[in-house]
Amino acid sequence: MNEWHDRLGGFVARPAFQEYARKYSDHFVMERREGIIELRMHTEGGPAVYSLGLHNAWGQAWQEVGNDPENEVLILSGTGDAWMTGVDPASFDRPFPEWSGEVAYELYYDGMKLLENLVFGVDIPTIGVVNGPGFHTELALFCDITLAADSAVFSDGHFPVGQVPGDGLQVAFQSLLGPKRAAYAFYTGERIDAKKALDLGLVNEVLPADDLLPRAREIAQTMMTRPRPIRRLTHSVAQRPYRRRLIEDHGFGLAHELFGAFSNRP
Repeated sequence: MNEWHDRLGGFVARPAFQEYARKYSDHFVMERREGIIELRMHTEGGPAVYSLGLHNAWGQAWQEVGNDPENEVLILSGTGDAWMTGVDPASFDRPFPEWSGEVAYELYYDGMKLLENLVFGVDIPTIGVVNGPGFHTELALFCDITLAADSAVFSDGHFPVGQVPGDGLQVAFQSLLGPKRAAYAFYTGERIDAKKALDLGLVNEVLPADDLLPRAREIAQTMMTRPRPIRRLTHSVAQRPYRRRLIEDHGFGLAHELFGAFSNRP
């Protein structure tokens, strides 16, 4: 393909792995072996801490990963014994009702793109590896295949703390658990352990933490034995239900969540 581009000329260069791996290094450790790209979320080398910076980086990183033709399979994981832990206090040191409209819109925009760009912009097979408890697990649940550590826990904690479930996890729960189980999880803040998540169809396999990445790489290697068009077209088939749900429900949910948060005055 590159020779064809060189012969015809006029093609715009695609993203270079070394450049975007360095660009997003504050939020992801990126490695690539024989077309299999791994993104491991982190904060200062430890488990990822949720921040507005990370919230913004997700959507942009998916754009560049998806636009690099050297990427053939994506593995997404966390660091250490937690998928994500804690919240950066500096990102939310001001109550939502005091945020300006422009800043509020940036939060909405990034919230849309962190899932839209993963589901619509990454046209290669995806494997989510939930290495422990944490939140924003919708990123892993929207992957084609999801593996979980035996210590992993899935929950939507918005309603118990006075917020509306709407950042995308609610779409994953409604898609994978069904509306009735999802509603129960929203209202009660139910903590779904790894075994129950497997039984309910949230994840595909539950393994000891040390076995997760080797298993993900094994699956990725199997995917790589199939022709490139077959891999990518199978991914499109696997993602079609999620794409439909995002179009119908993601903006609706996020708008409700943010309206609730920004109008929740004392």
